[in-house]
Amino acid sequence: RETVEWNTDVVFDATLLKSDGYPTYHLAVVVDDHDMKISHILRGHDWLPSTPIHLLVYKYLGYDFPEVGHLTDILDPEGGKLSKRKGSTSVRGLLNDGYLPEALFNFVILCGWAPKNNRELYSLEDFVEAFEADGFQKSNPVFNREKLDWFNGEYIRKLSDEELCAKFEILNSKFTEVDKNTKLQITKLIKDRIKKITDLETFAGFFWKTPEVDINLFGENYKKHLPDALQVIEGINDWNLENLNEKLMSNIKEKEYKTGDFFMDLRIAITGTKFTPPVNDSMILLGKEEVVNRLKKVTP
Repeated sequence: RETVEWNTDVVFDATLLKSDGYPTYHLAVVVDDHDMKISHILRGHDWLPSTPIHLLVYKYLGYDFPEVGHLTDILDPEGGKLSKRKGSTSVRGLLNDGYLPEALFNFVILCGWAPKNNRELYSLEDFVEAFEADGFQKSNPVFNREKLDWFNGEYIRKLSDEELCAKFEILNSKFTEVDKNTKLQITKLIKDRIKKITDLETFAGFFWKTPEVDINLFGENYKKHLPDALQVIEGINDWNLENLNEKLMSNIKEKEYKTGDFFMDLRIAITGTKFTPPVNDSMILLGKEEVVNRLKKVTP
């Protein structure tokens, strides 16, 4: 907004003290801000009608005026007010959903403020250095959850494997029970794929929980793919990624299978889903015995 002026003759007489002697918000907020030496006050534009009341209180109490500004509101994608019915909107709720504080901060500062260089990633220190008030936008920003997911993914990948692993441990008791080396390996496998910390169970839950496999997910040739995969895997004595890749690819070429279809059926048999870390890497971590057991349960 540009500079806003009021005719104080039409400002209503606000109640400053209740009948019990306690101050109302209009008095308390002014005294509190003055006591804390607040120099700049930024509120949502819906507080604009209260501003002349507060400025008059400042004046009659003999306080110096602060700089006052009003910001746009963050709206939902349909243009209405943010609602819990469409997902968490409180900071606590978003943190519980698996968003990192750094990502939330970065997302929020770019809702209604635009840097001159179109830069997107800002730490608090970066923002303080780059901030200019003329970057505030006049139009209401939209709460774009996909963009928040993108920010969160970027900050997840800024974490070291050890830092991310520690966050997973706080989140998931089953993950905590896994040995340290395997936890780090799982963390490395899913780090580039997750958008939220809470995606751990979705992308890695099969490591500690045998999945229920829906045979309807398999391709039309799974009755050929799975028996061959089982036979190849049972025949591997030196259980490592290089051997597993080589033996399975050799079988695929020999039988003239489509590589993508073969590995998708194998992925579903081992993990119960189509969306996981690389299936061969995952099988190495699971161990040969567990992989064979899972294949036997679903192989025709």
